[in-house]
Amino acid sequence: MKPMKNSGVGEVGFQIAPMIDVVFVILIFFMAMAAQIRIEQILRTTLPGTASTQGPTTFTDEQVIQISEGGEVALNEEHYDGASGGLPALTATLLRLKASADAAQSELVITLVSHPESAYARTIDVLNALAVAQITNVTFTAGETLE
Repeated sequence: MKPMKNSGVGEVGFQIAPMIDVVFVILIFFMAMAAQIRIEQILRTTLPGTASTQGPTTFTDEQVIQISEGGEVALNEEHYDGASGGLPALTATLLRLKASADAAQSELVITLVSHPESAYARTIDVLNALAVAQITNVTFTAGETLE
């Protein structure tokens, strides 16, 4: 019997062909990206960043109170209390809104939209609730309420 010289285990040499392929792919990638950078410079695009202001920026928190023809009161389309009597739920909500606006140091603005045919006493009830909550920035609007 003859001994086998080649047992299938050969020397693994340095393979240059796959390395050249990878280098060409990287070269193509950088060439494509360089073209995009030129396009961005031509368009004079800027990325969004932070805005600078001269003074402090104030945010306004606007809430809408609506009084319907029947006397129902809604704050931001959420109905409060009944069509007659006091407004304890609205008053409590307004107190929380005022406390929240004071804590956030933002301005609380109330827009009061009253239906032309609603009772004047109901508008007074809402104004009393605003007075209890110490909300002074109130805008009045007469017109149709959103239902």
